[in-house]
Amino acid sequence: MKKVLVCREKDERETRVSLIPDDVKKLISMGFEIKVVSKAGLKSGFSDEAYKNAGAQIVDSEESAYSDSQIIVRIMKPESIKGIQKDTLHLSYMDPFNQKELLNEFASQGVQAVSLEMIPRTTLAQKMDVQSSQTSLAGYVAVLNAASHLPKALPMMVTPAGTINPARVFVIGVGVAGLQAIATAKRLGARVDAFDTRPVVEEQVKSLGASFLKIDLGEMGQTDQGYAKELTPEQIAKQKEAQAKVCEKSNIVITTAKVFGRKAPRLIEKNVLDRMMPGSIVVDMACSTGGNVEGSKLFENVVTENGVTIMSGDMLERQVPYDASKMFSGNITAFLTHFYDKETKELKVNLEDEIMKGCLLTQDGKIIHERFKN
Repeated sequence: MKKVLVCREKDERETRVSLIPDDVKKLISMGFEIKVVSKAGLKSGFSDEAYKNAGAQIVDSEESAYSDSQIIVRIMKPESIKGIQKDTLHLSYMDPFNQKELLNEFASQGVQAVSLEMIPRTTLAQKMDVQSSQTSLAGYVAVLNAASHLPKALPMMVTPAGTINPARVFVIGVGVAGLQAIATAKRLGARVDAFDTRPVVEEQVKSLGASFLKIDLGEMGQTDQGYAKELTPEQIAKQKEAQAKVCEKSNIVITTAKVFGRKAPRLIEKNVLDRMMPGSIVVDMACSTGGNVEGSKLFENVVTENGVTIMSGDMLERQVPYDASKMFSGNITAFLTHFYDKETKELKVNLEDEIMKGCLLTQDGKIIHERFKN
């Protein structure tokens, strides 16, 4: 298994590509054979000529190349898998908790489907973790987008005309996206507060120069995948009120609380937005899974009656496609390299490996992952 097909994304809003020319060249030097659909990398800044120079073959469409492909890589889940050959290894985001019909289709067609979201968050798999690489960039873009809409400067400025106080930024959720948002806001000179239900991240927040909001919620923690554990209704109510007091004083609020496989928790409701200053910005990075902020809309900005702008914060990595593609490609290359046998020059699907066991959902005509079996 060494014939790789790099697809062009069907969604017009998608700007990334799953493998960049530099990594194509690296994989070809190892023994992989790579086809790339024409214009797959164009929106990311990578031309067909660059892929040709790296040793790839350019094809007109993915459908025309399915019959001679053993490994298929793309960013988002496919619209259709018609024509993909039995036993092909397919890698992409899958949204597996909400795509049971697609999983059944992969299984019935005998395709081996890997969900990139399900790659274990372990030290060994860190270099393959697309979730972390992409949300890190999203956290950076969230701050830039908010700053560009904010009617005041972020840093403190001392001028002959007077002193400008720094903007206040409040980051709720200190995962990968939150940490990058904190770092970016600090680099731009803002005063930053942050909160997370996992007390263990307080030290990380302070190391970036931000203040950590302490709320005594009782027992808290994180899952074995590194995500925050779900709170009780009582804990949520207490958290919301403490956060509201900080939101009132903040110029920018960024919410990053996504719970994988479940609806996002509602962190900021209308009554909190009503208490915020006109001109304030709220970036909801969980719009696609229900939203952390009441009234947020996916891919749209909403302005409240009192002048608070709620910005959609999903898929922000698409705004920096060159680097997002570079990082995503590095993740895919690490995955393919990990399972590549140098002696046989073939990729082996090894279910004894914890990484493959964690992310391979379908094989041999059935759904094999314990979390998605019928």
